[in-house]
This record gives sequence, C-alpha cells and structure tokens, in this order.
Amino acid sequence: MSAPPCVHRPERTRSGRSLGWALGLTLLFMVVEVVGGLLSGSLALLADAGHMLSDAGALALSLFAAWIARRPASGGRTYGYYRVEILAALANGALLVAVTSAIVLEAIQRLRTPHSVRPDLLLLVASLGLVANLVALALLHRAKGESLNLRGAYLHVLSDVAGSVGAIAAGAVILATGWIAADPIISIGLALLLLVGAARVVWLSVEVLLEAAPRHVSVPELEAAIAAVPSVRGVHDLHVWTVSSGIVAMSGHATVPDPAAHQAALEEITRRVRGFGIQHVTVQLEKASLCE
Repeated sequence: MSAPPCVHRPERTRSGRSLGWALGLTLLFMVVEVVGGLLSGSLALLADAGHMLSDAGALALSLFAAWIARRPASGGRTYGYYRVEILAALANGALLVAVTSAIVLEAIQRLRTPHSVRPDLLLLVASLGLVANLVALALLHRAKGESLNLRGAYLHVLSDVAGSVGAIAAGAVILATGWIAADPIISIGLALLLLVGAARVVWLSVEVLLEAAPRHVSVPELEAAIAAVPSVRGVHDLHVWTVSSGIVAMSGHATVPDPAAHQAALEEITRRVRGFGIQHVTVQLEKASLCE
C-alpha cells in the first residue's frame, strides 16, 4: 500500500530568462577581455577571460538543463528530466576546477618568467568587465536557490566577479608600485579561492548521483518519527534520496499488525515524513515484517 500520489514539480520560473541574459553579457565581455589582455599583456585579464569562456559554456549548459528539466514526466522517465540539472552542475563544477588549475600553473610560470603589463589598459578593461559581471550576477542571484544547476552557474559568474576585482587590484598595484608579480600572485589567490566553491558543487552533485540522503534529513530521526506512530511496530528498508534540487523521495516498510489501522497509519506516516521536507513518500505496510 502506498501513500496517495502527489505530483511535486518545483518551479524554475526565473532560470531561463536570467541565464539567457547572463550568457549574452558573458560572451560579449569575454571578447573584450581577450582583446584587452592581449594588448595589455596581463595574465589577470586573460585569466578572467578564460573564466568567462568556461562560464559561457557553463551558462549555456545550465540553460539547456533548465529547459529540458521542464519537460513532463513519461512512462519511461517517471521523474522527468530533472536529473539533467545535476549532471550539468557536475560538469560545470569540474570545468571550473580545470580552468582554475590551469590558471594557477600559468601564474607560476609567469612568476618564473615575468611579462610586462600595461596597468592603465588593464584597469580600464577589468573595470568594464566588473560592471558586466555584477549585472550578470544580479540576474542570477534571485534564481540561484532554485536548483544545484543554477547554483553552479551562479558560482561561475561569481568567479568572474572575483576575477575582475583581482585584475583591478593587480592593475592598481602595478600602476602604483611597478611590481609586475602582483598580476600572477593575485591570479593564484583568486583561483585557489574559487576552487573551494567549485569542489563543493562537484561534491554535492556526486552525492545526489550516489543517491545519498540529503543533508537536511536525519535518517535516524526520520525512522524514529515513523516508529513513533501508535500502530507501527517496526520500520525497515528505509531509503531517502534526492532526485534533483528541491525533489526529495523516500521509501520504506512499516510493520502494522492490525489491518484496520493501515489507512490511519499510512496517513500519519506520510504527514510526519513530509514534515522532514520530503515530497515523494512511498510506504509499504505489512502485518508482519517480510524481512524475517
């Protein structure tokens, strides 16, 4: 016996338009920063342009994932296409790890073999890039809580903001002191900082794909809550997993010796489970445990 079916499809209302505008801005200023980086000789600008290149791909992937996730469920895909968002988040996180790692390696090389930098051009282009990145960040800020996919896209744009700030700082230091090493050193610091956020997105994505219990759900507490229902004598085969961001499912078996109490027990179990933020609840009721 299962709980009454309830379809829960979280809205992704802001994601498509926000991602589209952010993608357009990112592509435009990526070109500006590549030209500016080549003309000024700044690694910080080229690093930021590299971030923008990876972010353009990440935003395009996120936009595609957000679009396909809205497709309805079917007989072969009963949860629909929401898991595509998790795959996109994993790809975006891994891409950001790769790009920032490459920036660190190039910066180390620049420290060994310094390159001349035009700080005036660096400051101008980085400032324009910062404005564009802040606009894109604002577009994604309200939508970032909709899914892990949007969080990954938001993190990419945030990395561009940090890159622009770093490029501006490098230009200011070089202009004031002539210390060219500030450019690669600041690039390394920003890259290492961004690696932390990227690694978190990758790890959260892997947890979802491994169908680990979501962090906001304590399985022992959930089991205790079900076992505390008056007519329940035992709980086993309890599983909790995340289908996609905002979609948590649970299945389990509960031993209820009195058949007359099954409906009331099912309703109370469902109510308690949904109190843990779990939308999809499937409970098998048994007169005696089938595991014995």
